[in-house]
Amino acid sequence: MTLEEFKKQVDGQDEPPPGMPDLLRALWYDRKGEWDRAHKIAQDVHESDGSWVHAYLHRREGDLSNARYWYHRAGRSESKATLEEEWEEIARELLSR
Repeated sequence: MTLEEFKKQVDGQDEPPPGMPDLLRALWYDRKGEWDRAHKIAQDVHESDGSWVHAYLHRREGDLSNARYWYHRAGRSESKATLEEEWEEIARELLSR
């Protein structure tokens, strides 16, 4: 699935399709404005990608100190991109796997 297809799917449906990987579901809910739901998913993925999504979500929330902690856990530099650009970067990378 391409990023454009993923975005159209998110924008056109109320719920993610069954079997969607957890971190893509987290991005789905974030795009739908359901930060708490997205956060609950991301915080339960104990790997570097989970930490990256977790960092992004805290950055969106405005909790930059917490975001920095999670970027560090993910082994990534703090993003300087816009939130939309970072969301797309994460989604593109997860979709490519």
